[in-house]
Amino acid sequence: MAKTTALPQAVRQEISADLQKELQERELRTIELSSRLDLSANGIYTVTAKGPSAAAATVLADAAAQSLLNWDRGRALSSLKRAERSLRAQLAEVDRQLATEDLDEVDRQTLIAARANTQRNLAQTSIQTEGVAGSLELVAPAVEPLRPVAPRPTRNAVLAGLLTLLLGTGLAALRTVTDRTVRGEDDLLQLGFPVLGNIPRLRQRDIVMSGIVRAARAAGLYEAVGFLRVNLLSQLSERQGQRVMVTSTAPGEGKSSLTATLADGLASSGQRVLIIDADLRRGAQQEVWDKYEREHRWVQLCGEGGVRTFQEALRQPEHVQVMEAEANVHVLPAGPGLHDSLALLNRADLGTLLSRWSAGYDLVLIDSPPLLAIADGLVLGKHVDGVLLIAEEGRTSVQMVRQAIRRAQGSGLPMLGFILNKVSASSRDSYSYGYGYSPRKQGAQ
Repeated sequence: MAKTTALPQAVRQEISADLQKELQERELRTIELSSRLDLSANGIYTVTAKGPSAAAATVLADAAAQSLLNWDRGRALSSLKRAERSLRAQLAEVDRQLATEDLDEVDRQTLIAARANTQRNLAQTSIQTEGVAGSLELVAPAVEPLRPVAPRPTRNAVLAGLLTLLLGTGLAALRTVTDRTVRGEDDLLQLGFPVLGNIPRLRQRDIVMSGIVRAARAAGLYEAVGFLRVNLLSQLSERQGQRVMVTSTAPGEGKSSLTATLADGLASSGQRVLIIDADLRRGAQQEVWDKYEREHRWVQLCGEGGVRTFQEALRQPEHVQVMEAEANVHVLPAGPGLHDSLALLNRADLGTLLSRWSAGYDLVLIDSPPLLAIADGLVLGKHVDGVLLIAEEGRTSVQMVRQAIRRAQGSGLPMLGFILNKVSASSRDSYSYGYGYSPRKQGAQ
């Protein structure tokens, strides 16, 4: 095939490479041989071939058929060649014996007769070799097909679409069975506590441009935070200075952003709110409120002057100042990252300090470290009136929530309920409610 000139060199090389690979793999697909034989092994052999074009397939089929004929003729010729070699060897042996001088006349005449008979047989064998033919005979040359077997774009597109649909359905079903992340309220309600709020996911562009608090004042999040505010206050008594710890199972679920958003929502209803950033490892409240890019005013929490971070306030609790982030919202930032935070929180008068700092506020929100990350939240939770656990839709696993609840209940933390955060638009479509107004035109009577 590589030597034929009926096809361009590139096509010949491509077909030769495919045939070589199929031979190595012991699975021929380019050339196929089928047969229809009777009980006497007589019948028709059909050679089919595939190529990059109809002409190439035709040439390849003819070449394959010719190769098959050559093989069959060579098989028949091989027996005659062996007979010819045997006769030549016999003739040489007779000539050798005739060359000896001690032969009597009878033996010599016998050898001469044998030599003549051998030469006659050799001549007949040579004649048969020239006209030998195999048992196979070419019936018809290859016929160029009118339509290609492959590719068939329409059929292939339909099959590919069906295969994609089946695979997609299978993967979706597998994901549904194996995915144990929180997907909705039902996943949380089965754990024994109410869901106090469903907070929609904000666009990252809005957060970068406006900051989390201002972006949260958009219509979609405003109503969600309003529901959360009402549900939270219904869980608490009317006593001033109550402390609520906002925590999560792991970092990145939005507890700090949600704490700031909830504080802003409470302040909009006239509540005085203090945020204490108790995440001494990686506090985020300072960064959340610094998005406004304005100078914050510091007000006195207790004493005169003094420290301005929760970390320093635990060391010097008599003189503390807090940042006025918004009207009715004060913030006590965490301060620089502290590795040994648990030792600082394990002081006997932590509850007394929190009570003193809570005076003068309607509600105190404590931004706590995640419960499954470090033990700081378990220490803080013993000095609060309620704990809110945040779960991120599609990320927080149900198993992690169960583990966090076990730790909280084991330490005696007063669990209030869950907040489902970063809810997708598709999940909250059934809860949306809009207002519409269309003025009616006044016509002449």
